[in-house]
Amino acid sequence: MTARHLDRNGPANPFPGLRALERRLGRRVPHQLGSNEGLDMPHRALREALGEGVAHLARAYGDAEAFDLRSRLQDRLGIPMEAMIIDAGADSLIALALRTLCDPGATVVTSAGTYPTFGYFAEGQGCQLVEVPYLGGPATEGHAPVLAPDPGALAEAARQHNAQLVYLANPDNPSGHWHDADTLDALEDALPDGCTLLLDEAYHDFLADACRDNRVRPRRVRLRTFSKAHGLAGLRIGYALASPALISDMHKVRIHYAVSSVALEAATVLLEHEEEVNEHIRDVTERRERLSDHLRRLGAQVVPSTTNFIAVVMADSDQAAEVHRALLTEGVIVHRPPHPALGHVLRISTVEDALEPGRLAALEAAL
Repeated sequence: MTARHLDRNGPANPFPGLRALERRLGRRVPHQLGSNEGLDMPHRALREALGEGVAHLARAYGDAEAFDLRSRLQDRLGIPMEAMIIDAGADSLIALALRTLCDPGATVVTSAGTYPTFGYFAEGQGCQLVEVPYLGGPATEGHAPVLAPDPGALAEAARQHNAQLVYLANPDNPSGHWHDADTLDALEDALPDGCTLLLDEAYHDFLADACRDNRVRPRRVRLRTFSKAHGLAGLRIGYALASPALISDMHKVRIHYAVSSVALEAATVLLEHEEEVNEHIRDVTERRERLSDHLRRLGAQVVPSTTNFIAVVMADSDQAAEVHRALLTEGVIVHRPPHPALGHVLRISTVEDALEPGRLAALEAAL
């Protein structure tokens, strides 16, 4: 169910763009005199700094319908183009989903301490935010420590508060935990009528092939990004998968030129060169396991991760804050979640620099 203000025809995008017009006409329109872009800007400085390709793309609006990129995603994912939408990264897609699905004053449910941008946008949309605790527990003999969103608690809170939307990062940020397809189906089925499951799958590409799920279900929106496995965080581009009817409503409130021509081209290039992306994923995974094993040998409580980071559970928030400050003093920034519920957690990106001897000395000394 979408927000009440979208229960009608329109609004329609007033500027679908040149590429959409050419597709409708079935021919190229070479003389662009209507959109008032700076097409004759020489861009000498930009060419010198960033190259001819960027200078060329920068002059014109990108394809508002992202046709080429959606076509390649359709081939890769086996999902029809009508069931996907392109926007300026996962953050922008979160805001878009909230604008589409939630009336001001609606209740939304999430985990206490999960990716905080969701709560930021939800409250900005005028929603009432309900948070439920994570599942948690220390490592025991033969078992890793647990830090995971609680699907049962999310469903129960959604029913209790008659929520319009439930947000779940899967794989989770900041824990790295992943819930399988059966668990997600059960969660969605347990939601009250009119409630949608918003899955933030920013780290989906780091999952093993057998774990990846692209299914479109009526009450589910999947958000993906090119920021992580594809390394395009600075260009801001991602996509959502949902039912064609819901995607159509999302188009009504989308900023239609939010994605730049450079971002569209870059994402398309990387989809055509998946071997480079796959190489990066393998390297990240190998570093993640090396760093996890190293810290565990020192006594750290490292949560199993399916992402490009690890979560280390410290004894308490005071210890985590002390280590965080000590690392920052040494010029090293790791992430400590701002929510009090997860103040005892440190999240570390598994880049090569994290494995440099002594780089995490302040953390190692506290273990």
